[in-house]
Amino acid sequence: LNQRWPAARITGIDSSPAMIAEARSALPDCQFVEADIRNWQPEQALDLIFANASLQWLPDHYELFPHLVSLLNPQGVLAVQMPDNWLEPTHVLMREVAWEQNYPDRGRESLAGIHAYYDILSEAGCEVDIWRTTYYHQMPSHQAIIDWVTATGLRPWLQDLAESEQQLFLTRYHQMLEEQYPLQENGQILLAFPRLFIVARRTE
Repeated sequence: LNQRWPAARITGIDSSPAMIAEARSALPDCQFVEADIRNWQPEQALDLIFANASLQWLPDHYELFPHLVSLLNPQGVLAVQMPDNWLEPTHVLMREVAWEQNYPDRGRESLAGIHAYYDILSEAGCEVDIWRTTYYHQMPSHQAIIDWVTATGLRPWLQDLAESEQQLFLTRYHQMLEEQYPLQENGQILLAFPRLFIVARRTE
């Protein structure tokens, strides 16, 4: 965004002090605010809210999305991308392993769905473009899948476990991934990764 619109005033929002510090170091010309986007109020209405792979971690999108629209100028745009893989084996198996090993459900909620987001944003006074794309990533091994999701979807499941518990969890998770993701003829694994895209322009 900074490269595309160098004259724009760009403000980044995150509730994590560590993420804010890292962002300030990487982009010193931008403003960053430690805040909860669910109740954050900017100094003035916004032309664009851009949320990439972040809003899926927050609950109650029926309240969140109208709140975000309310922060926009007329003709302002809410642009969102969210992983839509709650029903993919990678994420279903996380929940199954946790159930087997008697751990509480720490995963995120499922997304509301295309029709629900369309209605939410239309009722909030927006013209809405919405689509879902499934990307197929070539993964060299089942361990490569684990390495990828450890930084995202698996993090809430592992963060409160002792090291020995983490190893038990990951060992079982690896076994179940092998059952769900067969190897291709060349030894690669095709990992389906659906993403939901929303571009909503405020008209009211």
